[in-house]
Amino acid sequence: MIFNLNPTIKTLPSTKFIGKKLSFSYSDYRVFELWSSFMPRRNEIQNTIGSELYNIQVNPENFDFHPKTLFVKWAAVQVSSFDSVPNGMESFEIESGLYVVFQYKGNQEGAAAFFNSIYTEWLPNSDYELENRPQFEILGEKYKNNDPNSEEEIWIPVKLKA
Repeated sequence: MIFNLNPTIKTLPSTKFIGKKLSFSYSDYRVFELWSSFMPRRNEIQNTIGSELYNIQVNPENFDFHPKTLFVKWAAVQVSSFDSVPNGMESFEIESGLYVVFQYKGNQEGAAAFFNSIYTEWLPNSDYELENRPQFEILGEKYKNNDPNSEEEIWIPVKLKA
């Protein structure tokens, strides 16, 4: 598969989220369970900013992408404050930082290969290296679950190579 790896570099300001989280691995990928528990309750969240959904992944230090290595995944929305967090949900903040932003178009079948090309082709040949901060996808108006015409933004945390 050939992917358009023509990203933009953006600085994310400190950003607040409210949502639900689950810890799992790639070999026990429970993202459907996470989103199924979040979506029916997302309208309970007050102070939302925009209508986008955020699929956030928090990797452990020195994440190795091994199928059994655990990470934390969030289903969340951006908020202006943590004044009202619904029962069973949690608040989460991503600190300001540098990100490389890719546009992905396609269904979930091609997503793993797209991510692989980011980490094995684009990143090693760029002026950047991975930084241990949350990565996320923004699921906006053009996102359609498992549709070949679906579009989303993929935000990968980076820093300039030393």
